[in-house]
Amino acid sequence: LNREIPSGNTGRPIYNMIQTDAAINPGNSGGPLLDSNGTLIGINTAIYSAAGTSAGVGFAISSDTVQGIVEQLIEYGRIVRPAIGISFAPDASVEQLGVSGVLVLDMPSDSPALEAGMQRTTRDQFGRLVLGDIITKMKDQPVENASDLYRALDRCSVGETIDVEVLRGNAKQMLQVTLGDRPS
Repeated sequence: LNREIPSGNTGRPIYNMIQTDAAINPGNSGGPLLDSNGTLIGINTAIYSAAGTSAGVGFAISSDTVQGIVEQLIEYGRIVRPAIGISFAPDASVEQLGVSGVLVLDMPSDSPALEAGMQRTTRDQFGRLVLGDIITKMKDQPVENASDLYRALDRCSVGETIDVEVLRGNAKQMLQVTLGDRPS
């Protein structure tokens, strides 16, 4: 229980997964995972297989997670997730800088992060990289990498205003970001 795997499409972590040895064959994704009493406990989602076959470790989204998603689908016709509206550097790049956090690379003009005063990575007149803000904390939760950022966002709601601590140069600053809706 409570396994975490990266999404095959986005790399975004999927939390609260159930690991199972039940075979998940092509076409079985979306099928029910039942316990020995026949109670729905999850929705089969993915399999990790070294050979690329159906033999391997299967994962299902827990029924608790599914319930929240179904409620959103009924109300909005899609999954609604909060976003700060940034693109960020890979974790390995930030580690090479000797800091922990999420380095802001860019953001669109309508980004909640930009509206809050967050700074993107740029180049100076000589073409040298000028680092943008590095997010180190969101809503009092430490942010050491992209997984922490997503985990913190998943505890928030669209429209909520949260405190975001950033490292700008050598100084920490606190910004208030009103979260937007992640684009579909």
